[in-house]
Amino acid sequence: MRIFVAGGSGVLGQRLVPRLVAEGHEVTATTTSPAKLELLERLGADAVVMDGFDAGSVGQAVAAARPDAIVHQMTAISATHAGKADLKHMDRWFAGTNRLRTEGTDHLLAAAEAVGVTNFVAQGYGAWNGLRRGDWVKTEEDPVDSMAGTPAEPGMAALHHVEDVVVKAGGAVLRYGWFYGRGTMDDLVEPVRKHQFPVVGDGRGVCSWVHLDDAAAATVLAVEQQAKGIYNIVDDEPATANEWIPYLAEVVGAKRPSRLPAWVARPLAGSVAVTLMTQGRGFSNAKAKRELGWQLRYPSWRTGFKAELG
Repeated sequence: MRIFVAGGSGVLGQRLVPRLVAEGHEVTATTTSPAKLELLERLGADAVVMDGFDAGSVGQAVAAARPDAIVHQMTAISATHAGKADLKHMDRWFAGTNRLRTEGTDHLLAAAEAVGVTNFVAQGYGAWNGLRRGDWVKTEEDPVDSMAGTPAEPGMAALHHVEDVVVKAGGAVLRYGWFYGRGTMDDLVEPVRKHQFPVVGDGRGVCSWVHLDDAAAATVLAVEQQAKGIYNIVDDEPATANEWIPYLAEVVGAKRPSRLPAWVARPLAGSVAVTLMTQGRGFSNAKAKRELGWQLRYPSWRTGFKAELG
């Protein structure tokens, strides 16, 4: 197939593009930076500069590529685009990404319709943001939480938009868990090493992880099988904060993390961080394994953390 990867120079795009090329597909991959064109070409793609906020730029790039499938991996959460990771002010940190998940998604879907493409796969998110009632591990039938009244609310609204419009258009949304892998862990590992990442409250909040290589493999399957609907792309082992934080500290050779009451953490780290650690809901991967035939290289974050960071 001819596959158009919007956001090909991102952390997942850089794993995805060479996998698609290795499978024999012709890949056109986009970046916002001319400086990254050479990188995409080295990965085997035809490289294009595209502005996901500009409908004309998107339409022109898609029309020129004449794709059979479109993969939406555009985000703006790198330090270059969004500055330092900041859960306390997630609305500001994710402002660009939220626009790409609303305006950018709409532009890509319009461009897809214009060239007759129905095979459309978009990036979603399903790590700790499952609906905060009922089971601690959610399926695709469960919506992501709205996080109403918190700095995460605009981001959750943007995710709802992606799921709504892409599924209605006959495409697939992959709810990726919390990414880990080389090049993605520094913002987390550094405070853990410095003993600045405590377990908040009882630490019972659940999170689902996925290694970047496993996320890329699932995306290839979704494109090749012209998947439709929502799929949770997470590993086999949803983990509570009081499990994964001490384990990560052990793997990187840091002191065992301290514990901090929620009422103390809230003004320091913000309500989103407290929710993540105390009320977070993870996700089940049963549907993706069953319907896509997805097999994970790292079924557990435990082995993955050790392989990447140990």
